[in-house]
Amino acid sequence: MRSVTDTSSTGKLWGVGLGPGDSELVTVKAARVIGAADVIAYHCARHGNSIARSVAAPYLRDGQVEERLMYPVTTEGTDHPGGYAGALQDFYADSAERLAAHLRAGRDVALLAEGDPLFFSSYMHMHKRLVDEFDAEIIPGVTSVSATSAAVGIPLVEGDETLTVVPGTLPATELTARFRAADAIAVLKLGRTFVRVRDALQAAGRADEAWYVERASTSVQRVLPLTEVNPQDVPYFSMVVVPGPRNNPHRQVVGSVSGEVVIVGLGPGADDLTTPAVQAELARATDLVGYKTYLARVTPRPGQRVHASDNRVEAERAEFALDLATRGARVAVVSSGDPGVFAMAAAVAEVAAEPRWHDVPIRVAPGVTAASAVAAAVGAPLGHDFAVISLSDRLKPWDVIADRIRHAVAADLVVAIYNPGSAARGWQVGALKDILLESASADRVLVLGRDVGGPEERLTTTTVGALDPEIVDMRTLLIVGSSATTAVRRRAGDLVYTPRHHSG
Repeated sequence: MRSVTDTSSTGKLWGVGLGPGDSELVTVKAARVIGAADVIAYHCARHGNSIARSVAAPYLRDGQVEERLMYPVTTEGTDHPGGYAGALQDFYADSAERLAAHLRAGRDVALLAEGDPLFFSSYMHMHKRLVDEFDAEIIPGVTSVSATSAAVGIPLVEGDETLTVVPGTLPATELTARFRAADAIAVLKLGRTFVRVRDALQAAGRADEAWYVERASTSVQRVLPLTEVNPQDVPYFSMVVVPGPRNNPHRQVVGSVSGEVVIVGLGPGADDLTTPAVQAELARATDLVGYKTYLARVTPRPGQRVHASDNRVEAERAEFALDLATRGARVAVVSSGDPGVFAMAAAVAEVAAEPRWHDVPIRVAPGVTAASAVAAAVGAPLGHDFAVISLSDRLKPWDVIADRIRHAVAADLVVAIYNPGSAARGWQVGALKDILLESASADRVLVLGRDVGGPEERLTTTTVGALDPEIVDMRTLLIVGSSATTAVRRRAGDLVYTPRHHSG
Protein backbone atom coordinates (compact mmCIF):
# COMPACT_ATOMS: atom_id res chain seq x y z
CA MET A 1 0.00 0.00 0.00
CA ARG A 2 1.33 3.42 -0.99
CA SER A 3 2.46 5.89 1.71
CA VAL A 4 0.27 8.90 2.50
CA THR A 5 3.04 11.22 1.30
CA ASP A 6 3.76 9.39 -1.96
CA THR A 7 2.48 11.60 -4.80
CA SER A 8 4.27 9.86 -7.65
CA SER A 9 0.96 8.68 -9.12
CA THR A 10 -2.65 9.29 -8.29
CA GLY A 11 -3.40 10.37 -4.78
CA LYS A 12 -4.98 8.28 -2.05
CA LEU A 13 -8.38 8.78 -0.48
CA TRP A 14 -8.51 8.49 3.27
CA GLY A 15 -11.83 8.10 5.08
CA VAL A 16 -10.88 9.49 8.47
CA GLY A 17 -13.11 8.66 11.43
CA LEU A 18 -12.89 11.47 13.99
CA GLY A 19 -14.93 9.97 16.80
CA PRO A 20 -17.94 11.58 18.50
CA GLY A 21 -16.69 15.12 19.04
CA ASP A 22 -13.83 15.26 21.54
CA SER A 23 -10.57 15.97 19.67
CA GLU A 24 -8.74 13.76 22.16
CA LEU A 25 -10.79 10.77 20.96
CA VAL A 26 -9.27 11.03 17.47
CA THR A 27 -7.05 7.97 16.99
CA VAL A 28 -3.28 8.27 16.64
CA LYS A 29 -3.46 7.06 13.05
CA ALA A 30 -6.21 9.51 12.16
CA ALA A 31 -4.20 12.40 13.62
CA ARG A 32 -1.13 11.36 11.63
CA VAL A 33 -3.02 11.09 8.33
CA ILE A 34 -4.80 14.42 8.86
CA GLY A 35 -1.47 16.16 9.42
CA ALA A 36 0.17 14.57 6.36
CA ALA A 37 -2.63 14.85 3.78
CA ASP A 38 -2.43 17.40 0.95
CA VAL A 39 -6.18 18.06 0.95
CA ILE A 40 -8.58 18.16 3.89
CA ALA A 41 -12.22 17.68 2.82
CA TYR A 42 -15.32 17.85 4.97
CA HIS A 43 -19.07 18.16 4.60
CA CYS A 44 -21.01 21.06 6.03
CA ALA A 45 -24.47 22.60 5.99
CA ARG A 46 -25.29 25.82 4.15
CA HIS A 47 -24.16 27.94 7.11
CA GLY A 48 -20.61 26.76 6.28
CA ASN A 49 -19.61 25.55 9.74
CA SER A 50 -18.26 22.03 10.09
CA ILE A 51 -18.17 20.04 13.32
CA ALA A 52 -15.78 17.61 11.64
CA ARG A 53 -13.27 20.38 10.90
CA SER A 54 -13.47 21.70 14.43
CA VAL A 55 -12.70 18.24 15.82
CA ALA A 56 -9.74 17.83 13.45
CA ALA A 57 -8.44 21.39 13.94
CA PRO A 58 -5.60 20.48 16.38
CA TYR A 59 -4.09 18.19 13.76
CA LEU A 60 -4.24 20.47 10.70
CA ARG A 61 -1.09 22.17 9.37
CA ASP A 62 -0.41 25.27 7.33
CA GLY A 63 -0.48 24.93 3.57
CA GLN A 64 -3.14 22.27 3.33
CA VAL A 65 -5.91 22.73 0.76
CA GLU A 66 -9.38 22.60 2.26
CA GLU A 67 -12.39 21.39 0.29
CA ARG A 68 -15.66 22.37 1.92
CA LEU A 69 -18.45 20.17 0.55
CA MET A 70 -21.55 22.21 1.29
CA TYR A 71 -24.91 20.42 1.19
CA PRO A 72 -27.40 22.21 -1.10
CA VAL A 73 -30.26 21.22 1.24
CA THR A 74 -30.57 19.73 4.72
CA THR A 75 -34.17 19.75 5.96
CA GLU A 76 -35.58 22.57 3.85
CA GLY A 77 -37.38 22.15 0.54
CA THR A 78 -35.81 22.32 -2.90
CA ASP A 79 -36.90 23.21 -6.42
CA HIS A 80 -34.63 20.55 -7.91
CA PRO A 81 -36.59 18.56 -10.54
CA GLY A 82 -35.60 15.34 -8.77
CA GLY A 83 -36.69 16.63 -5.38
CA TYR A 84 -34.61 16.21 -2.24
CA ALA A 85 -33.14 12.87 -3.36
CA GLY A 86 -32.24 14.26 -6.78
CA ALA A 87 -30.54 17.31 -5.29
CA LEU A 88 -28.41 15.12 -3.03
CA GLN A 89 -27.43 12.74 -5.82
CA ASP A 90 -26.21 15.66 -7.93
CA PHE A 91 -24.36 17.05 -4.92
CA TYR A 92 -22.61 13.74 -4.23
CA ALA A 93 -21.63 13.40 -7.89
CA ASP A 94 -20.22 16.95 -8.02
CA SER A 95 -18.40 16.49 -4.69
CA ALA A 96 -16.86 13.22 -5.83
CA GLU A 97 -15.60 14.88 -8.99
CA ARG A 98 -14.00 17.70 -6.98
CA LEU A 99 -12.13 15.15 -4.87
CA ALA A 100 -11.25 13.09 -7.95
CA ALA A 101 -9.54 16.12 -9.49
CA HIS A 102 -7.18 16.30 -6.52
CA LEU A 103 -6.57 12.56 -6.54
CA ARG A 104 -5.81 12.50 -10.28
CA ALA A 105 -3.29 15.28 -9.69
CA GLY A 106 -1.48 13.07 -7.19
CA ARG A 107 -2.74 14.79 -4.05
CA ASP A 108 -3.80 12.69 -1.04
CA VAL A 109 -7.24 13.59 0.28
CA ALA A 110 -8.34 13.11 3.90
CA LEU A 111 -12.14 13.21 3.95
CA LEU A 112 -13.21 13.84 7.53
CA ALA A 113 -16.09 11.90 9.02
CA GLU A 114 -17.65 12.39 12.44
CA GLY A 115 -17.84 9.13 14.34
CA ASP A 116 -16.97 6.24 12.02
CA PRO A 117 -16.76 6.66 8.21
CA LEU A 118 -19.05 3.70 7.48
CA PHE A 119 -21.57 4.23 10.29
CA PHE A 120 -24.34 6.60 9.13
CA SER A 121 -21.69 8.88 7.64
CA SER A 122 -21.54 11.11 4.56
CA TYR A 123 -18.14 9.64 3.72
CA MET A 124 -19.65 6.47 2.29
CA HIS A 125 -21.29 8.41 -0.58
CA MET A 126 -17.84 9.54 -1.73
CA HIS A 127 -16.27 6.16 -1.12
CA LYS A 128 -18.73 4.34 -3.37
CA ARG A 129 -18.09 6.82 -6.19
CA LEU A 130 -14.28 6.86 -5.94
CA VAL A 131 -13.09 3.48 -4.69
CA ASP A 132 -13.09 1.83 -8.13
CA GLU A 133 -10.65 4.41 -9.53
CA PHE A 134 -8.50 5.34 -6.55
CA ASP A 135 -6.74 3.68 -3.66
CA ALA A 136 -8.89 4.24 -0.57
CA GLU A 137 -8.36 3.39 3.08
CA ILE A 138 -10.75 3.83 5.96
CA ILE A 139 -9.62 4.73 9.46
CA PRO A 140 -12.36 3.68 11.87
CA GLY A 141 -13.47 6.06 14.58
CA VAL A 142 -15.21 5.87 17.95
CA THR A 143 -18.94 5.85 17.21
CA SER A 144 -21.56 8.00 18.86
CA VAL A 145 -23.07 4.83 20.34
CA SER A 146 -19.92 4.18 22.35
CA ALA A 147 -19.65 7.80 23.44
CA THR A 148 -23.29 7.95 24.47
CA SER A 149 -23.03 4.73 26.45
CA ALA A 150 -19.97 6.10 28.22
CA ALA A 151 -21.82 9.31 29.03
CA VAL A 152 -24.70 7.40 30.64
CA GLY A 153 -22.26 5.28 32.60
CA ILE A 154 -24.36 2.09 32.57
CA PRO A 155 -23.23 -1.09 30.78
CA LEU A 156 -25.04 -1.13 27.46
CA VAL A 157 -25.02 -4.86 26.71
CA GLU A 158 -23.72 -7.79 28.69
CA GLY A 159 -23.51 -11.52 28.09
CA ASP A 160 -25.86 -12.59 25.32
CA GLU A 161 -27.86 -9.36 25.21
CA THR A 162 -28.20 -7.76 21.78
CA LEU A 163 -27.98 -4.12 20.70
CA THR A 164 -30.44 -2.63 18.22
CA VAL A 165 -29.28 0.58 16.47
CA VAL A 166 -31.97 2.49 14.58
CA PRO A 167 -32.28 5.92 12.95
CA GLY A 168 -35.06 8.08 14.33
CA THR A 169 -36.23 8.69 10.76
CA LEU A 170 -37.97 5.29 10.61
CA PRO A 171 -41.80 5.27 10.63
CA ALA A 172 -43.38 5.29 14.08
CA THR A 173 -44.84 1.79 13.75
CA GLU A 174 -41.45 0.38 12.74
CA LEU A 175 -39.74 2.12 15.65
CA THR A 176 -42.29 0.74 18.12
CA ALA A 177 -41.90 -2.81 16.82
CA ARG A 178 -38.11 -2.68 17.03
CA PHE A 179 -38.15 -1.13 20.51
CA ARG A 180 -40.46 -3.85 21.80
CA ALA A 181 -38.23 -6.63 20.46
CA ALA A 182 -34.88 -5.17 21.52
CA ASP A 183 -32.69 -5.74 24.55
CA ALA A 184 -30.53 -2.60 24.40
CA ILE A 185 -31.34 0.27 22.03
CA ALA A 186 -29.46 3.19 20.47
CA VAL A 187 -31.39 5.77 18.43
CA LEU A 188 -29.56 8.23 16.17
CA LYS A 189 -30.73 11.15 14.03
CA LEU A 190 -32.97 12.87 16.54
CA GLY A 191 -33.63 16.61 16.21
CA ARG A 192 -37.00 16.85 14.49
CA THR A 193 -37.66 13.12 15.01
CA PHE A 194 -37.40 13.27 18.80
CA VAL A 195 -41.13 13.32 19.52
CA ARG A 196 -41.72 10.35 17.21
CA VAL A 197 -38.94 8.39 18.94
CA ARG A 198 -40.16 9.30 22.42
CA ASP A 199 -43.74 8.33 21.60
CA ALA A 200 -42.61 5.03 20.07
CA LEU A 201 -40.61 4.21 23.21
CA GLN A 202 -43.66 5.01 25.31
CA ALA A 203 -45.84 2.78 23.11
CA ALA A 204 -43.30 -0.01 23.50
CA GLY A 205 -43.20 0.44 27.28
CA ARG A 206 -39.50 1.41 27.23
CA ALA A 207 -39.54 5.20 27.77
CA ASP A 208 -38.76 5.03 31.47
CA GLU A 209 -35.65 2.94 30.72
CA ALA A 210 -34.20 5.47 28.26
CA TRP A 211 -31.58 8.22 28.55
CA TYR A 212 -31.08 11.21 26.30
CA VAL A 213 -27.50 12.29 25.51
CA GLU A 214 -26.68 15.49 23.64
CA ARG A 215 -23.31 16.17 21.97
CA ALA A 216 -21.64 13.21 23.70
CA SER A 217 -17.98 13.58 24.71
CA THR A 218 -17.89 17.36 24.15
CA SER A 219 -17.68 20.17 26.69
CA VAL A 220 -21.42 20.89 26.21
CA GLN A 221 -22.55 17.29 26.70
CA ARG A 222 -25.95 16.85 28.38
CA VAL A 223 -27.38 13.63 29.87
CA LEU A 224 -31.03 13.44 30.96
CA PRO A 225 -33.72 10.82 31.49
CA LEU A 226 -35.77 10.74 28.30
CA THR A 227 -38.93 11.80 30.13
CA GLU A 228 -37.32 15.08 31.24
CA VAL A 229 -36.30 16.31 27.77
CA ASN A 230 -37.92 19.38 26.18
CA PRO A 231 -38.48 18.46 22.50
CA GLN A 232 -37.84 22.07 21.48
CA ASP A 233 -34.24 21.84 22.72
CA VAL A 234 -33.13 18.69 20.86
CA PRO A 235 -30.38 19.14 18.24
CA TYR A 236 -29.55 16.68 15.47
CA PHE A 237 -26.37 15.60 17.24
CA SER A 238 -28.10 13.83 20.10
CA MET A 239 -29.05 10.25 20.85
CA VAL A 240 -31.34 8.12 22.95
CA VAL A 241 -29.92 5.00 24.56
CA VAL A 242 -31.66 2.20 26.46
CA PRO A 243 -29.22 -0.08 28.32
CA GLY A 244 -30.00 -3.80 28.24
CA PRO A 245 -32.20 -5.37 30.90
CA ARG A 246 -29.36 -6.98 32.84
CA ASN A 247 -27.97 -3.61 33.97
CA ASN A 248 -30.81 -1.16 33.36
CA PRO A 249 -31.79 0.06 36.85
CA HIS A 250 -35.38 0.79 35.86
CA ARG A 251 -35.85 -2.69 34.38
CA GLN A 252 -34.51 -4.24 37.58
CA VAL A 253 -36.89 -2.22 39.73
CA VAL A 254 -39.89 -3.09 37.62
CA GLY A 255 -39.01 -6.77 37.60
CA SER A 256 -38.68 -6.94 41.39
CA VAL A 257 -41.63 -4.83 42.50
CA SER A 258 -44.59 -5.24 40.17
CA GLY A 259 -45.46 -8.67 38.80
CA GLU A 260 -47.66 -9.62 35.87
CA VAL A 261 -48.61 -12.57 33.69
CA VAL A 262 -48.23 -12.38 29.92
CA ILE A 263 -49.54 -15.32 27.88
CA VAL A 264 -47.52 -15.60 24.67
CA GLY A 265 -47.88 -17.58 21.45
CA LEU A 266 -44.69 -18.89 19.82
CA GLY A 267 -46.37 -19.55 16.49
CA PRO A 268 -46.56 -22.90 14.70
CA GLY A 269 -42.93 -23.99 14.84
CA ALA A 270 -40.52 -21.86 12.82
CA ASP A 271 -38.57 -19.29 14.82
CA ASP A 272 -39.19 -16.62 12.19
CA LEU A 273 -42.95 -16.99 12.76
CA THR A 274 -42.59 -15.90 16.39
CA THR A 275 -43.57 -12.23 16.42
CA PRO A 276 -41.16 -9.52 17.62
CA ALA A 277 -43.67 -8.61 20.33
CA VAL A 278 -43.59 -12.17 21.70
CA GLN A 279 -39.79 -12.25 21.52
CA ALA A 280 -39.71 -9.03 23.53
CA GLU A 281 -42.03 -10.46 26.18
CA LEU A 282 -39.89 -13.58 26.47
CA ALA A 283 -36.77 -11.45 26.89
CA ARG A 284 -38.37 -9.29 29.57
CA ALA A 285 -39.76 -12.16 31.64
CA THR A 286 -38.19 -13.24 34.90
CA ASP A 287 -39.99 -16.60 34.75
CA LEU A 288 -41.07 -18.86 31.87
CA VAL A 289 -43.97 -21.21 32.54
CA GLY A 290 -45.39 -23.79 30.14
CA TYR A 291 -45.66 -27.27 28.72
CA LYS A 292 -42.17 -28.77 28.54
CA THR A 293 -42.33 -29.34 24.76
CA TYR A 294 -43.15 -25.68 24.08
CA LEU A 295 -40.55 -24.38 26.54
CA ALA A 296 -37.94 -26.44 24.69
CA ARG A 297 -38.39 -24.01 21.77
CA VAL A 298 -37.30 -21.08 23.95
CA THR A 299 -33.67 -20.33 24.83
CA PRO A 300 -33.77 -18.74 28.29
CA ARG A 301 -31.45 -15.87 28.98
CA PRO A 302 -29.14 -16.06 32.02
CA GLY A 303 -31.09 -15.53 35.22
CA GLN A 304 -34.50 -16.56 33.87
CA ARG A 305 -36.29 -19.28 35.81
CA VAL A 306 -37.95 -22.01 33.74
CA HIS A 307 -40.94 -23.95 35.09
CA ALA A 308 -41.91 -26.86 32.83
CA SER A 309 -44.90 -29.11 33.38
CA ASP A 310 -47.06 -31.75 31.73
CA ASN A 311 -49.58 -30.69 29.09
CA ARG A 312 -52.61 -31.82 31.14
CA VAL A 313 -52.27 -29.50 34.13
CA GLU A 314 -53.40 -26.21 32.57
CA ALA A 315 -55.34 -24.92 35.60
CA GLU A 316 -52.49 -25.75 37.97
CA ARG A 317 -50.02 -24.10 35.58
CA ALA A 318 -52.16 -20.95 35.44
CA GLU A 319 -52.46 -20.79 39.22
CA PHE A 320 -48.70 -21.28 39.58
CA ALA A 321 -48.02 -18.39 37.15
CA LEU A 322 -50.44 -16.08 38.94
CA ASP A 323 -48.86 -16.92 42.29
CA LEU A 324 -45.40 -16.07 40.92
CA ALA A 325 -46.74 -12.72 39.74
CA THR A 326 -48.10 -11.87 43.20
CA ARG A 327 -44.53 -12.23 44.44
CA GLY A 328 -43.20 -9.72 41.91
CA ALA A 329 -42.30 -11.99 39.00
CA ARG A 330 -42.84 -11.01 35.39
CA VAL A 331 -44.20 -14.32 34.10
CA ALA A 332 -44.46 -15.44 30.47
CA VAL A 333 -46.85 -18.36 30.07
CA VAL A 334 -45.78 -20.05 26.85
CA SER A 335 -48.11 -21.61 24.27
CA SER A 336 -47.52 -22.74 20.73
CA GLY A 337 -49.49 -21.12 17.92
CA ASP A 338 -51.79 -18.44 19.28
CA PRO A 339 -52.41 -18.57 23.05
CA GLY A 340 -56.06 -17.67 22.58
CA VAL A 341 -56.86 -20.59 20.25
CA PHE A 342 -57.21 -23.86 22.20
CA ALA A 343 -54.30 -22.78 24.38
CA MET A 344 -53.29 -21.19 27.66
CA ALA A 345 -54.94 -17.76 27.40
CA ALA A 346 -58.37 -19.16 28.23
CA ALA A 347 -56.97 -21.32 31.03
CA VAL A 348 -55.20 -18.37 32.66
CA ALA A 349 -58.22 -16.08 32.20
CA GLU A 350 -60.52 -18.65 33.80
CA VAL A 351 -58.35 -18.94 36.88
CA ALA A 352 -57.58 -15.19 37.00
CA ALA A 353 -61.34 -14.51 37.14
CA GLU A 354 -61.35 -15.82 40.71
CA PRO A 355 -61.45 -12.93 43.24
CA ARG A 356 -58.12 -13.74 44.85
CA TRP A 357 -56.27 -12.99 41.57
CA HIS A 358 -58.09 -9.78 40.63
CA ASP A 359 -55.07 -7.57 41.37
CA VAL A 360 -52.69 -9.47 39.06
CA PRO A 361 -52.24 -7.79 35.62
CA ILE A 362 -52.93 -10.17 32.72
CA ARG A 363 -51.93 -9.59 29.09
CA VAL A 364 -52.02 -11.74 25.95
CA ALA A 365 -49.40 -11.51 23.18
CA PRO A 366 -50.91 -13.18 20.09
CA GLY A 367 -49.10 -15.57 17.80
CA VAL A 368 -49.55 -17.14 14.37
CA THR A 369 -52.02 -19.97 14.86
CA ALA A 370 -51.72 -23.37 13.17
CA ALA A 371 -54.71 -22.84 10.89
CA SER A 372 -53.18 -19.67 9.47
CA ALA A 373 -49.79 -21.34 9.02
CA VAL A 374 -51.17 -24.40 7.22
CA ALA A 375 -53.45 -22.26 5.06
CA ALA A 376 -50.56 -19.99 4.06
CA ALA A 377 -48.40 -22.99 3.20
CA VAL A 378 -50.89 -24.23 0.57
CA GLY A 379 -52.48 -20.97 -0.60
CA ALA A 380 -55.71 -19.48 0.71
CA PRO A 381 -58.20 -22.14 1.80
CA LEU A 382 -59.48 -19.82 4.55
CA GLY A 383 -60.37 -17.14 2.01
CA HIS A 384 -64.04 -17.21 3.02
CA ASP A 385 -66.05 -18.01 6.15
CA PHE A 386 -64.62 -20.84 8.21
CA ALA A 387 -65.06 -22.64 11.53
CA VAL A 388 -62.40 -23.86 13.97
CA ILE A 389 -63.15 -27.07 15.90
CA SER A 390 -61.03 -29.23 18.21
CA LEU A 391 -61.47 -33.01 18.12
CA SER A 392 -60.21 -33.37 21.68
CA ASP A 393 -62.97 -34.73 23.92
CA ARG A 394 -61.02 -34.15 27.12
CA LEU A 395 -62.98 -30.98 27.93
CA LYS A 396 -66.24 -31.62 26.04
CA PRO A 397 -68.22 -34.72 25.02
CA TRP A 398 -67.71 -36.30 21.61
CA ASP A 399 -71.41 -35.88 20.83
CA VAL A 400 -70.98 -32.10 21.06
CA ILE A 401 -67.96 -32.21 18.76
CA ALA A 402 -69.74 -34.37 16.18
CA ASP A 403 -72.81 -32.12 16.23
CA ARG A 404 -70.70 -29.00 15.65
CA ILE A 405 -68.90 -30.62 12.72
CA ARG A 406 -72.23 -31.57 11.11
CA HIS A 407 -73.57 -28.03 11.49
CA ALA A 408 -70.38 -26.47 10.08
CA VAL A 409 -70.47 -28.75 7.03
CA ALA A 410 -74.21 -28.11 6.58
CA ALA A 411 -73.48 -24.38 6.56
CA ASP A 412 -70.88 -25.05 3.83
CA LEU A 413 -68.05 -23.57 5.91
CA VAL A 414 -64.40 -24.40 5.58
CA VAL A 415 -63.47 -26.23 8.81
CA ALA A 416 -60.07 -26.17 10.50
CA ILE A 417 -59.65 -29.22 12.73
CA TYR A 418 -57.32 -28.93 15.72
CA ASN A 419 -56.11 -31.73 18.03
CA PRO A 420 -57.23 -34.51 15.69
CA GLY A 421 -55.64 -37.45 17.48
CA SER A 422 -53.14 -38.66 20.04
CA ALA A 423 -51.81 -41.91 21.47
CA ALA A 424 -54.86 -42.10 23.71
CA ARG A 425 -57.35 -40.92 21.06
CA GLY A 426 -56.86 -42.95 17.92
CA TRP A 427 -60.43 -43.27 16.69
CA GLN A 428 -61.69 -39.68 16.27
CA VAL A 429 -60.16 -39.05 12.83
CA GLY A 430 -61.94 -42.11 11.42
CA ALA A 431 -65.16 -40.88 13.00
CA LEU A 432 -64.56 -37.43 11.51
CA LYS A 433 -64.23 -38.96 8.05
CA ASP A 434 -67.53 -40.80 8.48
CA ILE A 435 -69.28 -37.58 9.56
CA LEU A 436 -67.89 -35.67 6.59
CA LEU A 437 -68.97 -38.33 4.12
CA GLU A 438 -72.52 -38.18 5.50
CA SER A 439 -73.08 -34.65 4.18
CA ALA A 440 -70.16 -33.77 1.90
CA SER A 441 -68.97 -35.35 -1.32
CA ALA A 442 -66.00 -37.69 -1.25
CA ASP A 443 -64.05 -35.33 -3.52
CA ARG A 444 -64.25 -32.42 -1.03
CA VAL A 445 -60.75 -30.86 -0.78
CA LEU A 446 -58.84 -31.77 2.37
CA VAL A 447 -55.46 -30.37 3.50
CA LEU A 448 -53.25 -32.01 6.11
CA GLY A 449 -50.43 -29.93 7.57
CA ARG A 450 -48.01 -31.54 10.01
CA ASP A 451 -45.33 -29.59 11.90
CA VAL A 452 -45.69 -26.64 9.53
CA GLY A 453 -42.64 -24.43 9.85
CA GLY A 454 -40.79 -27.12 11.78
CA PRO A 455 -38.10 -29.62 10.77
CA GLU A 456 -40.64 -32.38 10.06
CA GLU A 457 -43.05 -30.33 7.98
CA ARG A 458 -45.34 -32.36 5.74
CA LEU A 459 -48.16 -30.95 3.60
CA THR A 460 -50.70 -33.13 1.86
CA THR A 461 -53.59 -32.02 -0.32
CA THR A 462 -56.10 -34.82 -0.77
CA THR A 463 -59.86 -35.40 -0.54
CA VAL A 464 -62.22 -36.47 2.19
CA GLY A 465 -62.74 -39.84 0.48
CA ALA A 466 -58.99 -40.47 0.21
CA LEU A 467 -58.18 -39.48 3.79
CA ASP A 468 -56.10 -42.09 5.62
CA PRO A 469 -56.75 -41.61 9.36
CA GLU A 470 -53.62 -43.57 10.23
CA ILE A 471 -51.29 -40.77 9.05
CA VAL A 472 -52.90 -38.13 11.27
CA ASP A 473 -51.44 -37.42 14.72
CA MET A 474 -51.61 -34.67 17.36
CA ARG A 475 -49.15 -32.49 15.42
CA THR A 476 -51.36 -32.47 12.33
CA LEU A 477 -53.98 -29.86 11.48
CA LEU A 478 -56.72 -30.59 8.95
CA ILE A 479 -58.49 -28.05 6.77
CA VAL A 480 -61.73 -29.39 5.29
CA GLY A 481 -62.74 -27.32 2.30
CA SER A 482 -66.20 -25.97 1.52
CA SER A 483 -67.99 -26.89 -1.70
CA ALA A 484 -66.18 -23.96 -3.36
CA THR A 485 -62.65 -24.79 -2.18
CA THR A 486 -60.45 -25.62 -5.16
CA ALA A 487 -57.10 -27.36 -5.53
CA VAL A 488 -55.19 -26.31 -8.64
CA ARG A 489 -52.14 -28.07 -10.08
CA ARG A 490 -49.68 -25.48 -11.39
CA ARG A 491 -46.18 -25.69 -12.85
CA ALA A 492 -45.05 -22.94 -10.47
CA GLY A 493 -46.56 -24.71 -7.45
CA ASP A 494 -49.94 -26.08 -6.49
CA LEU A 495 -52.55 -23.84 -4.84
CA VAL A 496 -55.58 -24.46 -2.66
CA TYR A 497 -58.04 -21.60 -2.29
CA THR A 498 -61.60 -20.72 -1.35
CA PRO A 499 -62.89 -17.80 -3.44
CA ARG A 500 -64.08 -14.75 -1.53
CA HIS A 501 -67.28 -14.51 -3.62
CA HIS A 502 -68.51 -17.91 -2.41
CA SER A 503 -72.22 -17.62 -1.53
CA GLY A 504 -72.85 -21.13 -0.22
